[in-house]
Amino acid sequence: MIDKKYERFVFAFVMSFIMSFIMSFVITFINLGFIKEFVEMWLEAWVKAFIIAFPVITVVAPTARIIVQKVIK
Repeated sequence: MIDKKYERFVFAFVMSFIMSFIMSFVITFINLGFIKEFVEMWLEAWVKAFIIAFPVITVVAPTARIIVQKVIK
């Protein structure tokens, strides 16, 4: 198991993996439709999106949690 002190990074990794996977599929489909090279183009877009999403979520998630806590209380 991964130590609790790495929770922030594990969360960012999982969240960015899932979100970039889904969103790159949706955007690729919207822009191209199901063409012959769809899977290759989608996976290329996903890798690029994931490379950006992971550090962004790592930085933004703590601020988002603070905002949510203020809105919820």
